[in-house]
Formats: sequence, structure tokens, C-alpha cells
Amino acid sequence: METWPGKPYPLGATFDGTGVNFTLFSEVADGIELCLIDDDLVETRIGMTEVDGYVWHVYLPGVQPGQRYGYRVHGPYDPANGHRCNPSKLLLDPYAKAIDGMIDGDQSLFSYRFDDPTAFNDLDSLGHTMLSVVTTPFFDWGHDRPPNHEYHDSVIYEMHVKGLSMTHPDVPESIRGTYAGIAHPAIIEHLTKLGVTAVELLPVHQFVNDSHLVDNGLSNYWGYNTIGFLAPHNAYSSTGTRGQQTNEFKAMVKALHDADIEVILDVVYNHTAEGNDKGPTIAFRGIDNASYYRLVDGAKQHYYDTTGTGNSLLMRSPHVLQLIMDSLRYWVLDMHVDGFRFDLAATLARQFHEVDKLSAFFDIIQQDPVISQVKLIAEPWDLGDGGYQVGNFPPLWTEWNGKYRDTVRDYWRGEPASLAEFASRLTGSSDLYAHSNRRPTASINFVVAHDGFTLRDLVSYNSKHNEANGEGGNDGESHNRSWNCGVEGETKDPRVNAIRLRQQRNFLTTLLLSQGVPMIAHGDELGRTQGGNNNVYAQDNEISWVDWNLDEEQRDLLDFTAALIALRKAHPVFRRRRFFAGDAAHGGKSELGDIEWLKPDGNFMADEDWNSGFARSMMVFLNGDAIPEPDSAGRRITDDHFLLLFNAHTEKIDFHLPSRGFGSNWLVRLDTRAGTVDQPGAPWRARSKHAVAAHSLMVLSTSAVPESERRQATERAKQAAPVAAQRSQ
Repeated sequence: METWPGKPYPLGATFDGTGVNFTLFSEVADGIELCLIDDDLVETRIGMTEVDGYVWHVYLPGVQPGQRYGYRVHGPYDPANGHRCNPSKLLLDPYAKAIDGMIDGDQSLFSYRFDDPTAFNDLDSLGHTMLSVVTTPFFDWGHDRPPNHEYHDSVIYEMHVKGLSMTHPDVPESIRGTYAGIAHPAIIEHLTKLGVTAVELLPVHQFVNDSHLVDNGLSNYWGYNTIGFLAPHNAYSSTGTRGQQTNEFKAMVKALHDADIEVILDVVYNHTAEGNDKGPTIAFRGIDNASYYRLVDGAKQHYYDTTGTGNSLLMRSPHVLQLIMDSLRYWVLDMHVDGFRFDLAATLARQFHEVDKLSAFFDIIQQDPVISQVKLIAEPWDLGDGGYQVGNFPPLWTEWNGKYRDTVRDYWRGEPASLAEFASRLTGSSDLYAHSNRRPTASINFVVAHDGFTLRDLVSYNSKHNEANGEGGNDGESHNRSWNCGVEGETKDPRVNAIRLRQQRNFLTTLLLSQGVPMIAHGDELGRTQGGNNNVYAQDNEISWVDWNLDEEQRDLLDFTAALIALRKAHPVFRRRRFFAGDAAHGGKSELGDIEWLKPDGNFMADEDWNSGFARSMMVFLNGDAIPEPDSAGRRITDDHFLLLFNAHTEKIDFHLPSRGFGSNWLVRLDTRAGTVDQPGAPWRARSKHAVAAHSLMVLSTSAVPESERRQATERAKQAAPVAAQRSQ
């Protein structure tokens, strides 16, 4: 086969229309063979003799997209010193843009023998491992443009590519569970009807289906086990795995963009699927183990693990940082995605042992002209010491707000806590984010995510029921802050079911009317259940898939959620870009009057009310005339006034509306007891008394405000605008 020297950049396999340039980094290698694999698994080996800066390269004229390949790396096998080269293992290209096949758990994948872990294993892994695939960079994007929704206008929908479409009756069976399934009009119509602005896809980087799960009749459903950081997962392709998955993914993104929906990827750059020292040799371990992985000082045969998966990538290595940045840029520039949610992001900040928000990873993100301009969402914790870092990420970043989840769950299940905590979460968590000059949109608010109960299960189970996982109930979170409303699991008791529906509406309403960026998990708008399983990571079946066979109550919940999202979108008072003027410990209350907290009797909260045990009932007044920020065209923002009437008590509570200065006539916009939004009805007068049902929330609005009050609020907002802007720089 004719070979040319090629070039050391870009890394990976690059097709230029007439041939392919192959490059691979390895500092430890003595020699590298590029292996071309045909349809019969016949291997052609080409020695790579050109090396520049530890990058091995060769150009093969005539090679076309669809060609499968791998590498064999010759070098030291010395685990005690961190080296694990083994040329009997056919290795994936870390920069592969498509991957064919899946590992099968065969002993040949490992560098030790099962019957003697100290013995070197030289069995050839070809036929048992995954293969890299050459792809074409050419795709007709047409007029595709990123939607570029501002954070404060965003509603994020966390979803699983397979789980969302797998049972949808209007999606053809041949494309269910695939990228094409998500691009199908039936799924797009559901998302647009719901009103979400972005989908956050659970991992779609190529991941490994763990052999021990397969042996137990399970599989890696969530996908937090990445092996290919530039390759879309091949099992989600309906058209083939020889590069077709790349174009199918692009077509999905294009269809979502056409519907004005952004695509955010849940990415796993903290570890790989090769696991600990007993794991398989698939790629990085055999290429340059010590350059890619964080090893234990003084015992380099072992891996430093802050992720609970067996290994952690070496975040101070320039080659790891280059791989991550090249991957991120590829997904933005070539695949047109709009942002990333970083799994266990605290691990990415571990340049050394401690979590360091000034680590090299954040430095390079900050200066990158591409990545710094997309949505960056951190899961702000890992499993290592000091790993819980909510509120501590740099200014460009937003964060999954775990404190929001915990506080809101506790409130609606009636747990004692502080009113100040709940008030801060409802108003954007300025206690967490203002110190780093971030805004309410730094808080990604959520009550439910993929890892835990669904929303319906949160109100139906006190305890997890993970028997199907086969781990004896030892997996999954045991402290869920859930309340089953009186009966564990499914019931036909109409009273219990009515409370459960009301509680689901309470959670959704609180979430979507809080300051910050709301995120809902797929199927929660449909009352999806997992039967009490709060850890479906290995359940690629009906337990985890969204069931589209909806009853009347589920259809009503979908309509309620869509109307609730529409209410949020229509009213900027729920989508403020800046924090309320006052202290978080008093719910943002200040002389500006942009928010007020009142007791059910209509009187203001006093200091002793803020400092007392948790108040289960309260009113929150949002002043639509006191928003001290302009819109995108520089115009002053005004809105209706709103009253939120919270009652987490077990009994109904009488609420006395405030005086006429707040508004003379109030319309009932939403009632979680009845499940209605914008139903016709007579207005409620100022100072009138109304019962709010147990475990419920009502939302009122008015535009009937005395002109003198409106003028005063407007003037206060004008005066506060420069200060608010300066505070939010």
C-alpha cells in the first residue's frame, strides 16, 4: 500500500477528498502500527515512521470514509511505573469520529489473564473490540443556525435519545430509540407543544456496554462510560455504524434547530470506560497510560479515582486538555451543538488533589473563542474529598443547583427548614452565585433529574425499589426527600391519587416560576413512573422508557405543564436577568419593592418570621413595575403584578389579599388543586379572604394598580437600574 509522510495535525483520521491523514499521540511508544480492517476482519498493518512532538502520522492516498481501523502500540509494559503498552491489543483512536461494534468481554481485551492476574496476556483482541471508522466531513447543513436562546428565556428538557422515542406509536419502529427517532415530527411536535427551548441529551458520546451488566441481562442505559469523545454512540443510529451515525446525528440537530430547539450534550470528560487496573485495554491505557490517567503516587499500577468508576483523567496533562478542547470544538463547529452539561465537573477542576476553580481546564475554556460562547453547565460535585462545589464555579458557568432540589422537595413534603433557604431558592439563589458576580441564570433549577425518582415516583414512594438492578438494594440514593402521600407505590385510592397529582403540579409550578433556568426531566410532564426504581442506569427497557400510552390524567398534566411554560414565557417577572435588590436571607426584599413576602393574614413577614421554623404558608408579591433592567433593545421592562400563594400545610388556609396599593382586582391564573391555568372566573378584590387548599399553590395577577403606586415603582426601578447593572457585571 502506498504511504506518504502525512502531517502531525489535526489529530485523528482526516479525510480530504482523496485520502486520509492518520495521527496518534503517544509519548511512551517505541513504535506504532496503523491497522486497516476489512469486512472479513482481515488486518493490514502499516508502520508509522514519522513522529513530530510525540505525534505519529502517516497519509494513505485512496482510503475512503467507511474504512475501519485501529492501532497497535509497541512500548513498555511496566504497570508499577504506569506503563501498559501491549501490541496484542487493537486500540481505538481517541479522536475517532465514528466507532463500529462493541466489546464482548473476551479475555483478549485484558492485559492480564483471568486465571492469573499477574501474568501478561498477549491474546489478540481483534474480533472482540471496537473499531474506529473514517468519516466524511461533508454534510448539507442548509441554512442551519443556532437558536441562541438567552439563559433567562430557556427551559431545558433533560432526555434520553432511546428512552424518549422507544415506545412512541407515531414513530416508525425502524427508527425508535435513535437519532432519527428524535428528529421525527411526532417527537418534535411534542417538544414544541410543551414549549421547551433546549434538549439536554444524556450521554451520546460513544460509550461501552459493561460486560458484567450484559452477563446479568442488563446494559449500560445512561451511557456514563465514554470511550470515544468525538464519536456519536453507534447504537442510536438507524442507518448504520460505518460513519452513518455521524450524519444521522447531524440531521437530528438540524431538525431540532428548525424547531427553534437547542441541543445540549451531557458529557463525561472525567473518566473513561477502561476502568481501574482490572479493566480492559481498549484505547488510552494501551496508547499512553501515564499521559492520560491520574495514577496513585508511589503505586502507579493503581488509578486515582474521584468518580467512582475506577479512573480519572489527568487534568494537568496538556494532551488530556487538548483532547477535551478538540472534542468540545468538534461538537460545536462540526456537529452544531449548542452547549454542554459536564458530568461530575468538580473532577475537571482537580489539577492536583484539591478542587481548584482556577485550574487549567477553566483557564482554557475562558479564553477559547468557540467554547466560551456556548452554554456551559456544571454538575458541581464529584465523589472525592471537597467535591461538593455548588456555587463555586467561575463566572461563565451555570450549575445544577442541588440545593434548590433539596429545599423545594423538603418544602412540599412539609419538612422543617428555614424560610430564608426556601426564599433564596425561589429567587435565584443569590447566596450561592452573587459573590462571583453571576446572575440568577447561573442556577439550573431542578426537582428531578435522570438519577433518582421520576416526579411521579417522588410523590408515590418513600423508599427506593431497585430490586430489578440485582444489587440487593445497595445502589441508588437512600435519602430521597420524597413523600408517598400516605401509601407506598401505586394505589387506586382516589384521595391519595388526587394529592399526588396536586403535588406534581406544585413541583412543576414552583420550578417554572422560580428565578433561574428551569430543567424538567423527560416524561415528568406525562406522569412517567419507574415503579420506584431511583437508579435505572442499567435498565434499557420499559422501566426506564417513556410510556406514551397516556390516560386522561396524564394528558391533563401535559396540558397543564405546557400552559405553565407558556405563562413563564409570557411574563418577564419570572425571568429576571438580575437578582432582587435585597438580601437573600429575606427573600430579596428591599426598599425597591420588587418583591414582598407576606403572611396569610396579609401582613409583611417580620424578622422573627424569617428566623423561626419553616413557614408552610406564605404569599410572595412580584412587582411588574419594579424590574430594574432593560430588554434586549434597551427598553424598560414592565409586567403585571403577581401573587403566589403557597400552602404546604395538611389543611386548607385562609389567605387575606393585601391592600389596594398592591392591586385592586386579582385574576386567578393558576390553581394546582384544580389543575387549571387561566380559567375564566370573577376577579378577587383587594383585602378579600380566600381559602387555599391543603398541599396547593395558587398564582394571581393584576394590572389594576393605582397610578401613584405605578409611578413610584417605576421611579424606584429607574434609580436602581444603574446599581443593578453594576452588581451584575
